Amino acid sequence: MAAQTQELNIQRLGQLENSFDVIPERFGYSEQKRFDFVEKELINIFEEEEKQSNPVFLFIKKGTIQKIAYHICNLSDTKPSIGIAGESASGKSTIAIDIINEIQNFADEHGIDNMITRLNTDDYYYDRSKEVKKAGGMANFAKNYDFDVPEAIELDLMNKHIEQLSRGIPTWLPKYDMSGTTIRIDKHTYAYPGKIIIAEGLFTLTPKIKNAFNFRIYVDVSQDVQKMRWYKRAEERGLGNAADKIYQNACDKARIYVKPTVQYSDIVLNGEADRERYKIFTRKILSVVEDSMLAAC
Repeated sequence: MAAQTQELNIQRLGQLENSFDVIPERFGYSEQKRFDFVEKELINIFEEEEKQSNPVFLFIKKGTIQKIAYHICNLSDTKPSIGIAGESASGKSTIAIDIINEIQNFADEHGIDNMITRLNTDDYYYDRSKEVKKAGGMANFAKNYDFDVPEAIELDLMNKHIEQLSRGIPTWLPKYDMSGTTIRIDKHTYAYPGKIIIAEGLFTLTPKIKNAFNFRIYVDVSQDVQKMRWYKRAEERGLGNAADKIYQNACDKARIYVKPTVQYSDIVLNGEADRERYKIFTRKILSVVEDSMLAAC
């Protein structure tokens, strides 16, 4: 397990139940009873998961379970916005996709429309197509341009889009061409505000964008596993002899810009946990949502 998470000043799960930062507001009796039920069920789920040999999460920040309960009970004035970060090949995209699929399956089963709006940080890379053309191609351009820094991404625009969606305002989202043209189409997808907003990427929890999310998740992975995954992907993409240099640069920049963002996370997920365990864990959380929905009827 990577040493990065060991430095976090956050609570172990066993300390959570009586150490919340936020005291619940004075709800009506039925709201308070529903909130207490959801909170208890969530604690049981997290405690059960913690006992597993390779649990899906490593740490959870004090007060996070209560915050989840607030949103499940519809007691918050804002939509849940989730930011997922981690270094390259940590597993963040795979985890995000699995979680989204489980939530969407739940929504389809219960006839819930417009459940999720997803944003990808990669789509906010600046359009450098003119510079690429002037340089004579991507290979020449990349010699003097670094894509592995937050400044390569228009995080201010992403922040604006998340804020608009959180307020219920439909928004045009961009689409970036990752094939090497660096073309970005700014009005590619007209996104309606989902009940949950999810974004993932390398720099999702960096200072410029982190406050756009009310749930911040970091995916942690050991260096050996991350390196193995990265080189497998590099082979699939045909990076050839350039792979070593690109990998070293990615690791160097991750140490500066990505790994430190773990300090802002509410939950640190285990990037080495079995994918099926993530699906099972997500379904358990959704079962609490279902029970809460029935209780509200």
